[in-house]
Amino acid sequence: MNTFEAVTLVPGHARAPGIALPPLSFWGGYDAERGLIVDATHPGHGQSLASRILVMPRARGSSSSSSVLAEALRNGTGPAGIVLAERDLILSIGAIVANELYASNVPVVMVDETAFAHIAAAGDAHIEIDARDAASVRLVLNPDAT
Repeated sequence: MNTFEAVTLVPGHARAPGIALPPLSFWGGYDAERGLIVDATHPGHGQSLASRILVMPRARGSSSSSSVLAEALRNGTGPAGIVLAERDLILSIGAIVANELYASNVPVVMVDETAFAHIAAAGDAHIEIDARDAASVRLVLNPDAT
C-alpha cells in the first residue's frame, strides 16, 4: 500500500480501479451516453472511464469538456474520481457541477510529478481518494493490499 499527498480540487471520496491515460478532451473525445473514449486518435480509444479512477496529467481541449464530464457523471458513465498532475479548472468545474446538481461524489485531486508517475505506472491497480476534508487529503494506491 502506497499513500500519497494530494491537493483537493473537488472534494469527495472514491475507491475504484485506476486507468492511466494521456491527456483527453472530453469534448468530442468521450461519449457521455455510452461511456466510451471515441477519439480515434487517442490511445484509450474504445475504453470506458465508468467506475474507474481516471489518472492523467491534464485534460486537453475545449472548455466544453466540463459539460461533457458533468453529463457523463449524471449518466453514470463518467469516472469515479480523477487524479491529475496539473491543476485543471475545466475538469474541476465539470465535477463540481455534477456533484451539486446530480449529487455525485466525484473527487478531483492533484499530486506532484513523482507521485503521479508512480500512480500512472500502477496500471489498473485500485486507488482510493479520500478528499472529503480538504485539510486532510489521502490518496492510497492498492488500498486492498494491506
